[in-house]
Amino acid sequence: MLDLNQLDIKYIINETGEKTAVILSIEEFQELLEDINDLAAVAERRTEPTTPHNELIAGLKRDGVI
Repeated sequence: MLDLNQLDIKYIINETGEKTAVILSIEEFQELLEDINDLAAVAERRTEPTTPHNELIAGLKRDGVI
C-alpha cells in the first residue's frame, strides 16, 4: 500500500490561494487506484464467512495443494 506521506503532491491553486486540484505522477496515481480497488474488494467481501487458518491449511493439504 502506498504511503500517503511519501507522495510528491503538487497543488493547483486559484487566485485566492485556495487549493483546487492535485497533480500526481502517473505511477503514484495508478498505485492509489490499485489501493482503492483493493479496499473496495475487501469491503464487498466483509460479510462473507471466514475460515480459520488451521482449517484452511488442513483443507489444502487434504486436497494435495500443499
